Amino acid sequence: FRQYMIVGGMPQAVERYVETNDFERVDRVKRDILELYRADIVKHAQGYEMKVEQIFDDIPAQLQKHDKKFKLSSLKKEARFRDYEDAIFWLSDAMIVNVCYNSTAPNIGLKLNMDRVTMKCYMADTGLLISHAFDENGIVSEEIYKKLLFDKLEVNKGMIMENIVAQMLTATGKKLYFYFNYDKQNSANNMEIDFLIAKNKITSKHNISPIEVKSGKNYTFSSLNKFKNKYKEYLSTAYVLHIEDLRVEDEIVFLPVYMTCLL
Repeated sequence: FRQYMIVGGMPQAVERYVETNDFERVDRVKRDILELYRADIVKHAQGYEMKVEQIFDDIPAQLQKHDKKFKLSSLKKEARFRDYEDAIFWLSDAMIVNVCYNSTAPNIGLKLNMDRVTMKCYMADTGLLISHAFDENGIVSEEIYKKLLFDKLEVNKGMIMENIVAQMLTATGKKLYFYFNYDKQNSANNMEIDFLIAKNKITSKHNISPIEVKSGKNYTFSSLNKFKNKYKEYLSTAYVLHIEDLRVEDEIVFLPVYMTCLL
């Protein structure tokens, strides 16, 4: 799974890895794909290509942040969503990114409660994200890839793990939603849940599953517990996706992250 995560699923990258087992050569292929994306942006996103390129280039930095929400103000002071809406749609429609929107209530029809302004922007291929993110020297070295492979690299692994969960949920046909609420008056209402998914067959209640993604071995899930207490009438099974084995504890199912596609 970790090997797939860092090579990615682009056919040329997979082919080069199968042929050579050389991560640096794979990285060159992925960089060529990223440059093709940039060329496509210039060619096809005419009229707002600069905005598309701004968003595309800022994805790794935005995902590095603790809350991972995409803040347009980092692109331009006082930027508004409507100014960038077409650019975001273009990247999503081109299947370069997977956009995840805040759903303000975990009820039937997550889309009905969607807050378009609050969103996260994931790369559609996690292997490409790694080449996009670690590009200070032009090529991601074999050493960095091996540290990622064996979980020895001290970076924000949450960015990579959350991105691949978004990728797997999208691949199974799910629209991406998360939950975020900030209350200045009452911190008990401050919550963020990484992903929300609905059951295939909707019933009168208990339809939405909250999902938290944890990349390390030591973690807490206070948001998940607060969320469960506040919305217990709406919720189905709660999941924590982590790097350890399957277990069930306090009505939470802890799943190895590679099992995301089975949700």
